[in-house]
Amino acid sequence: MRLKEKYQKEVIPKMKEIFSYSNNLAVPRMLCITVNVGLNRERVEKDPQYIEKVEKSLMSLTGRKPKKSLARKSIAGFKIRRGIPVGLYTTLRGDYMYDFLEKLIIAALPRTKDFRGIPRGSVDERGNLTIGFKEQISFPEVNPEKVEVSHGLGITITTTAKTKEEGLKLLELLGVPFKKNEKQKTKD
Repeated sequence: MRLKEKYQKEVIPKMKEIFSYSNNLAVPRMLCITVNVGLNRERVEKDPQYIEKVEKSLMSLTGRKPKKSLARKSIAGFKIRRGIPVGLYTTLRGDYMYDFLEKLIIAALPRTKDFRGIPRGSVDERGNLTIGFKEQISFPEVNPEKVEVSHGLGITITTTAKTKEEGLKLLELLGVPFKKNEKQKTKD
């Protein structure tokens, strides 16, 4: 809940000052955080419990039960049939969203190997941030010794920002660690 209070007390006034918004409702905010896991077809065929293990792992990370993404059409070259699960996802909103982002900023990102910041190119033209993790071990809930299956994660933070600059500034003020540009390094 600390991040939500920070947004309301610190981020909104700074964003209004920087971008000259007329009221608080015009200030960009986070809409949701989506956590995705793609299912490896070979592993699913070898281990029938693989989907349940990944589902349990994703549930421990987010606190929400994930939904299955099903293949929309058959693709013979990839041996995918319509209706089979190809991924799992969870959408976080409200307090769950702020708690997950706080955990991501404080615990998970600093624990990743050789972390020097998120590239600014990870923010799209609408101000949404997408981050990929090769393994879920970076999160504090995961005990590396007790991991049944190792899998990657895709995390997308969706904002109401209209431009990339607004989205970058919102996420910076919330505490997301971005890489410093060469220009910024010389100013500091």
